[in-house]
Amino acid sequence: MSQPLQPPAVSPAFAEGERDTVYRVIRARRDVRRGFLPEPLPDPLLTRLLRAAHDAPSVGLMQPSRFIVIRSLAIRRQVHSAFQHANQQALAKYQGERHDQYAALKLEGILEAPQNLCILCDAENEQGHGLGRQTMPQTAVYSTVCAVQNLWLAARAEGVGVGWVSILSPDALRTILSIPAHITPVAYLCLGYVDSFGDEPELERVGWERRAPLENVVFEETYTSREKP
Repeated sequence: MSQPLQPPAVSPAFAEGERDTVYRVIRARRDVRRGFLPEPLPDPLLTRLLRAAHDAPSVGLMQPSRFIVIRSLAIRRQVHSAFQHANQQALAKYQGERHDQYAALKLEGILEAPQNLCILCDAENEQGHGLGRQTMPQTAVYSTVCAVQNLWLAARAEGVGVGWVSILSPDALRTILSIPAHITPVAYLCLGYVDSFGDEPELERVGWERRAPLENVVFEETYTSREKP
């Protein structure tokens, strides 16, 4: 008599409800630029978010990410001034309707958020002994980006808004925050409770851009070109 077929082995998975929550948080994550509330985050909550970032995967277990928590209004004003300078330079790159649309965008909450966070990468960190960085040294920065995403998702689960301000000169940040030359600023984040989260990304809501369908970015075996629909 033949033996009944055994089901294929599977890796242990979380319960369905837990899985649903993970995917829900991913879909609900937003880049928040407005609506920050003045109450600062409690220290235990901020520590949980930093722990989530610190727990991110890193090449060779090098853990290159470094974190500067910024509460000082004086320092945030300096960063905001640097943003305004960079934003004017960016605005000059656009013309016509796109120029006017860009000028109307709210692209930061540096002064509104009661705390900011600068996330850095020490690519010269010797921890990990160079494993995985011999052919792709940029994986050190990729590791820090993983830390940013970890923090962002944890923050959304905690009801905390996060806004990534990329319109900043790294050199300006180095000067304002006394960052050594070998340390790379990766993300400047506005962080705090917010009055609401949008149902869709703000840039999609205001018509700046729309999401690409998944099928437009997935390829089989080799990379082939596709025209946008």
